[in-house]
Amino acid sequence: MTDIVFGTDGWRGKVAETYTFANVRRCAQGFAEYLRDTFKPAELARGVVIGHDKRFSGREFALAAAEVITGNGIPVHFCQGPTPTPAISFQVVHLGALGAINITASHNPPADNGFKVRDPQGGAIDPDGLKRIESFIPSSVSGVRRIPAVQAEAVDLLRFFDAKPAYLARIRELVDVEPIKDAGLTVVYDAMWGNGAGWFDELLAGGKTRIVPIHAGTNPDFPEMQRPEPIRPNVDVCLATVAEVGADVGIINDGDADRIGLADENGQFIDQLRAYGLMALYLITVRGDHRPIVKALSTTGMLEILGKKYDVDVHEVGVGFKYVAPKMLETGAMIGGEESGGYAFGSHLPERDGILAAM
Repeated sequence: MTDIVFGTDGWRGKVAETYTFANVRRCAQGFAEYLRDTFKPAELARGVVIGHDKRFSGREFALAAAEVITGNGIPVHFCQGPTPTPAISFQVVHLGALGAINITASHNPPADNGFKVRDPQGGAIDPDGLKRIESFIPSSVSGVRRIPAVQAEAVDLLRFFDAKPAYLARIRELVDVEPIKDAGLTVVYDAMWGNGAGWFDELLAGGKTRIVPIHAGTNPDFPEMQRPEPIRPNVDVCLATVAEVGADVGIINDGDADRIGLADENGQFIDQLRAYGLMALYLITVRGDHRPIVKALSTTGMLEILGKKYDVDVHEVGVGFKYVAPKMLETGAMIGGEESGGYAFGSHLPERDGILAAM
């Protein structure tokens, strides 16, 4: 069967070619074995959070993974409906789970899907941990243990829940949304056919600020863009809409809402390197935060300039959040980020959060 190799953020493949139910089950078995090897038997009762995005058969692939995790005697907290990656990661911490499986290919092309894994802090698993998971993946489905979802639910190993209320409550704790709601802004929000739709909007509902949603439905072909990645030309419809409706800002989340792109009031794209510099400047000068900054080596040199000016330590790591997240935890950083528009905040999680970044 296919050799499965975990990259910087898990495993991805083309649906019906390498990305099959058999291979998803093999990955889930590897993760289950990793958990059994890492934690004491009594700790396994904390369970695993499982969620998915809006890609083709996302829920079915997620249930396939859940059947394997529960087949290994580990409870599963299954997110109802498409759920943003940062919300899945938050639920790991909120529920005290051992980690998460997230069925998503993030910003990849339509034909792909993926298998992300997360640690007990809700962050990316470090490279050594990913290698261990790979080593536990069986060579064929004959090495997979699973039970039907109906049976797992009947014995309380499979528990379905709504991840939205607790996550949105946490964002409201981190950001005072009332002044934003009352500001009377016009915001174009592009969900890129992804999981942020209905989540970002709800945070700002009920005030004077108006949200103009685009690409908010479900369409795994991702029309009007090459892929749900918040860079040009994928964001061009959003840029045009900002100019057309006279919006104050455009906000674009990628397919699983862990990355962000921005447009100014003129419909001009603000690239992710400048956005990272602006967020760091805001945290330092407005929030008064002087904890360290973590940056992937591919990000902007503006951060070193800010660090020198405001006496803030800046740590550079390899490309990928599997390097950024551990360094954030090690240094107690205020923010960590990469060039693709993924930013994590130390007051929250060592995980990219495109919805929090938007706020």
